[in-house]
Amino acid sequence: MAVYTEVDFSQAQELLQHLALGELQSLQGSSGGIENTNYFVSAEQGGSVSHYVLTLFERLSFEQLPFYLNLMRHLAQRGLPVPLPMANGLGQILHRVQGKPAALVNRLPGASQLAPQAAHCASLGTTLAQLHLAGRDFGASQPNLRGLDWWNATVPVVLPFLDQAQAALLCSELAYQNHVAASSAYAALPRGPIHADLFRDNALFEGEQLSGVFDFYFAGVDSWLFDLAVCLNDWTMDPHTAAPDAARFAALLRAYGQVRPLTQAERGLLPAMLRAAALRFWLSRLWDFHLPRDAQLLQAHDPGQFERVLRERVARPVTLDAPA
Repeated sequence: MAVYTEVDFSQAQELLQHLALGELQSLQGSSGGIENTNYFVSAEQGGSVSHYVLTLFERLSFEQLPFYLNLMRHLAQRGLPVPLPMANGLGQILHRVQGKPAALVNRLPGASQLAPQAAHCASLGTTLAQLHLAGRDFGASQPNLRGLDWWNATVPVVLPFLDQAQAALLCSELAYQNHVAASSAYAALPRGPIHADLFRDNALFEGEQLSGVFDFYFAGVDSWLFDLAVCLNDWTMDPHTAAPDAARFAALLRAYGQVRPLTQAERGLLPAMLRAAALRFWLSRLWDFHLPRDAQLLQAHDPGQFERVLRERVARPVTLDAPA
Protein backbone atom coordinates (compact mmCIF):
# COMPACT_ATOMS: atom_id res chain seq x y z
CA MET A 1 0.00 0.00 0.00
CA ALA A 2 1.06 3.61 -0.54
CA VAL A 3 -0.40 7.11 -0.79
CA TYR A 4 -0.34 8.67 -4.27
CA THR A 5 -3.60 10.63 -3.93
CA GLU A 6 -4.40 12.52 -0.75
CA VAL A 7 -7.90 12.14 0.67
CA ASP A 8 -9.07 14.61 3.28
CA PHE A 9 -11.42 14.02 6.18
CA SER A 10 -14.46 15.51 4.49
CA GLN A 11 -14.05 13.36 1.37
CA ALA A 12 -13.83 10.18 3.44
CA GLN A 13 -16.85 11.24 5.48
CA GLU A 14 -18.83 11.83 2.30
CA LEU A 15 -18.12 8.27 1.17
CA LEU A 16 -19.18 6.84 4.53
CA GLN A 17 -22.45 8.75 4.35
CA HIS A 18 -22.99 7.49 0.80
CA LEU A 19 -22.60 3.94 2.15
CA ALA A 20 -24.63 4.61 5.33
CA LEU A 21 -21.71 3.46 7.50
CA GLY A 22 -21.78 6.16 10.16
CA GLU A 23 -19.45 8.97 11.23
CA LEU A 24 -15.75 9.02 10.37
CA GLN A 25 -13.55 8.70 13.46
CA SER A 26 -10.06 8.38 11.95
CA LEU A 27 -8.31 8.39 8.57
CA GLN A 28 -4.71 7.20 8.30
CA GLY A 29 -2.55 6.63 5.20
CA SER A 30 -0.91 3.23 4.83
CA SER A 31 2.70 2.75 3.73
CA GLY A 32 2.83 -0.86 2.52
CA GLY A 33 2.82 -1.96 -1.13
CA ILE A 34 3.34 0.12 -4.26
CA GLU A 35 0.29 0.02 -6.55
CA ASN A 36 -2.63 1.95 -5.02
CA THR A 37 -3.48 4.64 -2.50
CA ASN A 38 -4.68 3.12 0.76
CA TYR A 39 -6.12 4.53 3.97
CA PHE A 40 -7.22 2.88 7.19
CA VAL A 41 -10.66 4.18 8.15
CA SER A 42 -12.59 3.93 11.41
CA ALA A 43 -16.30 4.80 11.60
CA GLU A 44 -18.76 4.97 14.49
CA GLN A 45 -22.37 3.94 14.10
CA GLY A 46 -24.88 3.15 16.82
CA GLY A 47 -22.25 3.31 19.54
CA SER A 48 -19.89 0.79 17.93
CA VAL A 49 -16.76 1.41 15.87
CA SER A 50 -16.01 -0.47 12.65
CA HIS A 51 -12.73 -0.54 10.75
CA TYR A 52 -12.24 -0.41 6.99
CA VAL A 53 -9.62 -0.02 4.28
CA LEU A 54 -10.21 2.65 1.63
CA THR A 55 -8.39 2.04 -1.67
CA LEU A 56 -8.07 4.50 -4.53
CA PHE A 57 -6.91 2.72 -7.68
CA GLU A 58 -4.04 4.46 -9.45
CA ARG A 59 -3.60 2.15 -12.45
CA LEU A 60 -6.73 0.04 -12.71
CA SER A 61 -9.71 1.52 -14.54
CA PHE A 62 -13.42 1.63 -13.75
CA GLU A 63 -13.85 -1.02 -16.45
CA GLN A 64 -11.25 -3.43 -14.99
CA LEU A 65 -12.19 -3.21 -11.33
CA PRO A 66 -15.52 -5.08 -11.24
CA PHE A 67 -13.63 -8.36 -11.81
CA TYR A 68 -11.49 -7.90 -8.68
CA LEU A 69 -14.21 -6.55 -6.42
CA ASN A 70 -16.80 -9.12 -7.47
CA LEU A 71 -14.26 -11.92 -7.01
CA MET A 72 -13.60 -10.72 -3.48
CA ARG A 73 -17.34 -10.59 -2.76
CA HIS A 74 -17.79 -14.07 -4.28
CA LEU A 75 -15.07 -15.55 -2.07
CA ALA A 76 -16.16 -13.71 1.08
CA GLN A 77 -19.74 -14.91 0.63
CA ARG A 78 -18.42 -18.48 0.49
CA GLY A 79 -16.78 -18.17 3.87
CA LEU A 80 -13.22 -17.36 2.82
CA PRO A 81 -11.36 -14.81 5.01
CA VAL A 82 -11.39 -12.18 2.25
CA PRO A 83 -12.35 -8.47 2.50
CA LEU A 84 -15.97 -7.76 1.61
CA PRO A 85 -16.49 -4.61 -0.53
CA MET A 86 -19.04 -2.26 1.01
CA ALA A 87 -22.08 -1.52 -1.20
CA ASN A 88 -24.39 1.46 -1.35
CA GLY A 89 -28.18 1.21 -1.35
CA LEU A 90 -28.16 0.21 -5.03
CA GLY A 91 -25.69 -2.62 -4.44
CA GLN A 92 -22.80 -0.79 -6.09
CA ILE A 93 -19.35 -1.70 -4.72
CA LEU A 94 -17.21 0.49 -6.99
CA HIS A 95 -17.14 4.15 -5.96
CA ARG A 96 -15.43 7.42 -6.94
CA VAL A 97 -13.15 9.47 -4.67
CA GLN A 98 -11.01 12.35 -5.93
CA GLY A 99 -12.14 11.44 -9.44
CA LYS A 100 -10.58 7.99 -9.15
CA PRO A 101 -12.15 4.55 -8.77
CA ALA A 102 -12.33 3.54 -5.14
CA ALA A 103 -13.50 0.73 -2.88
CA LEU A 104 -14.12 0.44 0.84
CA VAL A 105 -13.72 -3.01 2.40
CA ASN A 106 -13.92 -4.31 5.93
CA ARG A 107 -10.55 -4.50 7.69
CA LEU A 108 -9.78 -8.10 8.59
CA PRO A 109 -8.45 -9.13 12.03
CA GLY A 110 -4.93 -10.25 12.77
CA ALA A 111 -1.43 -9.24 11.76
CA SER A 112 0.96 -10.23 9.00
CA GLN A 113 3.45 -12.93 9.89
CA LEU A 114 6.71 -11.90 8.23
CA ALA A 115 8.72 -14.77 9.74
CA PRO A 116 6.34 -17.69 9.13
CA GLN A 117 6.84 -21.13 10.59
CA ALA A 118 5.61 -24.46 9.22
CA ALA A 119 2.23 -24.07 10.97
CA HIS A 120 1.61 -20.71 9.30
CA CYS A 121 2.53 -22.18 5.92
CA ALA A 122 0.15 -25.08 6.47
CA SER A 123 -2.71 -22.72 7.31
CA LEU A 124 -1.92 -20.71 4.20
CA GLY A 125 -1.83 -23.84 2.03
CA THR A 126 -5.26 -24.92 3.24
CA THR A 127 -6.80 -21.51 2.57
CA LEU A 128 -5.15 -21.18 -0.85
CA ALA A 129 -6.62 -24.49 -2.00
CA GLN A 130 -10.04 -23.53 -0.62
CA LEU A 131 -9.81 -20.20 -2.43
CA HIS A 132 -9.04 -21.95 -5.73
CA LEU A 133 -11.95 -24.35 -5.38
CA ALA A 134 -14.35 -21.60 -4.27
CA GLY A 135 -13.53 -19.61 -7.40
CA ARG A 136 -14.56 -22.36 -9.83
CA ASP A 137 -18.11 -21.06 -10.18
CA PHE A 138 -17.15 -17.39 -10.38
CA GLY A 139 -18.80 -16.17 -13.57
CA ALA A 140 -16.41 -13.42 -14.73
CA SER A 141 -13.09 -13.99 -16.46
CA GLN A 142 -10.00 -11.83 -16.87
CA PRO A 143 -6.46 -12.95 -17.70
CA ASN A 144 -3.56 -12.51 -15.33
CA LEU A 145 -2.45 -9.04 -16.45
CA ARG A 146 1.08 -9.66 -15.11
CA GLY A 147 1.39 -12.97 -16.95
CA LEU A 148 3.43 -14.07 -19.97
CA ASP A 149 2.18 -11.35 -22.34
CA TRP A 150 3.27 -8.69 -19.85
CA TRP A 151 6.66 -10.38 -19.36
CA ASN A 152 7.28 -10.35 -23.11
CA ALA A 153 6.34 -6.68 -23.34
CA THR A 154 8.28 -5.55 -20.26
CA VAL A 155 11.61 -7.33 -20.63
CA PRO A 156 12.80 -4.98 -23.44
CA VAL A 157 11.90 -1.98 -21.27
CA VAL A 158 14.04 -3.00 -18.28
CA LEU A 159 16.99 -4.56 -20.16
CA PRO A 160 18.88 -1.22 -20.49
CA PHE A 161 19.11 -1.02 -16.69
CA LEU A 162 20.79 -4.44 -16.28
CA ASP A 163 24.36 -5.64 -16.50
CA GLN A 164 25.36 -8.29 -19.01
CA ALA A 165 24.87 -11.27 -16.68
CA GLN A 166 21.46 -10.06 -15.51
CA ALA A 167 20.29 -9.41 -19.07
CA ALA A 168 21.40 -12.88 -20.15
CA LEU A 169 19.49 -14.50 -17.29
CA LEU A 170 16.36 -12.48 -17.95
CA CYS A 171 16.32 -13.22 -21.68
CA SER A 172 17.08 -16.91 -21.30
CA GLU A 173 14.38 -17.38 -18.68
CA LEU A 174 11.82 -15.54 -20.77
CA ALA A 175 12.62 -17.84 -23.71
CA TYR A 176 12.27 -20.86 -21.44
CA GLN A 177 8.89 -19.72 -20.11
CA ASN A 178 7.59 -19.12 -23.65
CA HIS A 179 8.65 -22.67 -24.48
CA VAL A 180 6.87 -24.06 -21.39
CA ALA A 181 3.70 -22.09 -22.13
CA ALA A 182 3.52 -23.63 -25.62
CA SER A 183 3.64 -27.21 -24.28
CA SER A 184 0.74 -29.65 -23.98
CA ALA A 185 1.61 -30.21 -20.32
CA TYR A 186 1.10 -26.51 -19.60
CA ALA A 187 -2.23 -26.54 -21.45
CA ALA A 188 -3.35 -29.38 -19.16
CA LEU A 189 -2.84 -27.39 -15.95
CA PRO A 190 -6.07 -26.72 -13.98
CA ARG A 191 -6.98 -23.05 -14.13
CA GLY A 192 -9.29 -20.54 -12.51
CA PRO A 193 -9.21 -17.25 -10.62
CA ILE A 194 -5.98 -16.84 -8.66
CA HIS A 195 -4.73 -14.25 -6.18
CA ALA A 196 -1.35 -13.99 -8.00
CA ASP A 197 0.31 -11.89 -5.26
CA LEU A 198 -0.24 -13.77 -2.00
CA PHE A 199 2.94 -12.70 -0.23
CA ARG A 200 3.48 -12.68 3.52
CA ASP A 201 2.35 -9.05 3.76
CA ASN A 202 -0.95 -9.84 2.01
CA ALA A 203 -2.11 -12.30 4.67
CA LEU A 204 -3.11 -11.94 8.32
CA PHE A 205 -2.87 -14.37 11.22
CA GLU A 206 -4.29 -14.74 14.68
CA GLY A 207 -1.78 -17.04 16.31
CA GLU A 208 -1.00 -19.77 13.79
CA GLN A 209 -4.39 -19.53 12.09
CA LEU A 210 -4.74 -17.51 8.90
CA SER A 211 -7.43 -14.87 9.47
CA GLY A 212 -7.28 -12.82 6.29
CA VAL A 213 -6.16 -12.72 2.66
CA PHE A 214 -6.29 -9.31 0.98
CA ASP A 215 -4.99 -7.19 -1.92
CA PHE A 216 -6.61 -9.06 -4.81
CA TYR A 217 -5.78 -6.37 -7.36
CA PHE A 218 -3.39 -8.57 -9.35
CA ALA A 219 -5.92 -11.42 -9.50
CA GLY A 220 -6.81 -13.05 -12.78
CA VAL A 221 -7.51 -16.38 -14.42
CA ASP A 222 -4.32 -18.42 -14.63
CA SER A 223 -3.01 -21.82 -13.57
CA TRP A 224 -3.56 -22.68 -9.92
CA LEU A 225 -0.01 -24.07 -9.92
CA PHE A 226 1.40 -20.62 -10.67
CA ASP A 227 -0.46 -19.21 -7.65
CA LEU A 228 0.91 -22.00 -5.49
CA ALA A 229 4.43 -21.36 -6.81
CA VAL A 230 4.18 -17.65 -5.92
CA CYS A 231 3.41 -18.66 -2.33
CA LEU A 232 6.11 -21.32 -2.15
CA ASN A 233 8.76 -18.87 -3.35
CA ASP A 234 7.89 -16.26 -0.75
CA TRP A 235 6.61 -18.18 2.27
CA THR A 236 9.23 -20.93 2.33
CA MET A 237 12.31 -19.04 1.10
CA ASP A 238 15.48 -18.70 3.17
CA PRO A 239 16.23 -14.95 3.06
CA HIS A 240 19.99 -15.52 2.85
CA THR A 241 20.34 -18.39 0.38
CA ALA A 242 17.01 -18.08 -1.53
CA ALA A 243 16.66 -21.86 -1.11
CA PRO A 244 13.34 -23.20 0.21
CA ASP A 245 13.14 -24.27 3.83
CA ALA A 246 12.27 -27.97 3.71
CA ALA A 247 9.84 -27.96 6.65
CA ARG A 248 7.86 -24.93 5.50
CA PHE A 249 7.86 -26.06 1.87
CA ALA A 250 6.54 -29.51 2.81
CA ALA A 251 3.94 -28.09 5.22
CA LEU A 252 2.48 -25.70 2.65
CA LEU A 253 2.36 -28.31 -0.12
CA ARG A 254 0.92 -31.02 2.12
CA ALA A 255 -1.86 -28.78 3.45
CA TYR A 256 -2.74 -27.57 -0.03
CA GLY A 257 -2.81 -31.12 -1.38
CA GLN A 258 -5.09 -32.35 1.38
CA VAL A 259 -7.76 -29.96 0.09
CA ARG A 260 -6.94 -30.14 -3.62
CA PRO A 261 -4.50 -32.87 -4.70
CA LEU A 262 -2.17 -31.84 -7.51
CA THR A 263 -2.57 -33.44 -10.92
CA GLN A 264 0.25 -35.28 -12.65
CA ALA A 265 0.75 -32.32 -15.01
CA GLU A 266 1.10 -29.99 -12.02
CA ARG A 267 3.60 -32.25 -10.32
CA GLY A 268 5.76 -32.32 -13.45
CA LEU A 269 5.68 -28.56 -14.03
CA LEU A 270 6.26 -27.43 -10.46
CA PRO A 271 9.97 -26.60 -11.07
CA ALA A 272 9.07 -24.54 -14.15
CA MET A 273 6.32 -22.64 -12.33
CA LEU A 274 8.62 -21.84 -9.41
CA ARG A 275 10.95 -20.27 -11.98
CA ALA A 276 8.00 -18.47 -13.62
CA ALA A 277 6.90 -16.99 -10.29
CA ALA A 278 10.45 -15.82 -9.56
CA LEU A 279 10.71 -14.24 -13.01
CA ARG A 280 7.39 -12.43 -12.64
CA PHE A 281 8.38 -10.70 -9.40
CA TRP A 282 11.96 -9.97 -10.41
CA LEU A 283 10.60 -8.32 -13.54
CA SER A 284 7.89 -6.27 -11.79
CA ARG A 285 10.33 -5.12 -9.13
CA LEU A 286 12.83 -4.07 -11.78
CA TRP A 287 10.03 -2.10 -13.43
CA ASP A 288 9.01 -0.38 -10.18
CA PHE A 289 12.61 0.25 -9.09
CA HIS A 290 13.90 1.77 -12.33
CA LEU A 291 10.67 3.44 -13.49
CA PRO A 292 9.14 4.61 -10.19
CA ARG A 293 6.07 6.74 -9.61
CA ASP A 294 5.95 9.52 -7.04
CA ALA A 295 4.12 8.58 -3.85
CA GLN A 296 3.99 9.58 -0.22
CA LEU A 297 4.85 6.76 2.21
CA LEU A 298 6.13 4.58 -0.66
CA GLN A 299 8.25 1.57 0.29
CA ALA A 300 10.05 0.13 -2.73
CA HIS A 301 10.96 -3.56 -2.94
CA ASP A 302 14.43 -4.88 -3.70
CA PRO A 303 14.59 -6.42 -7.21
CA GLY A 304 17.68 -8.40 -6.23
CA GLN A 305 15.68 -10.67 -3.94
CA PHE A 306 13.88 -12.39 -6.79
CA GLU A 307 16.92 -12.36 -9.03
CA ARG A 308 18.53 -14.54 -6.36
CA VAL A 309 15.43 -16.75 -6.17
CA LEU A 310 15.40 -17.24 -9.94
CA ARG A 311 19.11 -18.11 -10.03
CA GLU A 312 18.57 -20.62 -7.23
CA ARG A 313 15.54 -22.21 -8.93
CA VAL A 314 17.46 -22.56 -12.21
CA ALA A 315 20.58 -23.99 -10.56
CA ARG A 316 18.75 -26.34 -8.17
CA PRO A 317 15.28 -27.27 -9.45
CA VAL A 318 12.81 -28.00 -6.68
CA THR A 319 10.49 -31.00 -6.94
CA LEU A 320 7.68 -32.30 -4.78
CA ASP A 321 9.87 -35.16 -3.63
CA ALA A 322 12.96 -33.11 -2.86
CA PRO A 323 12.07 -29.62 -1.64
CA ALA A 324 15.55 -28.70 -0.46
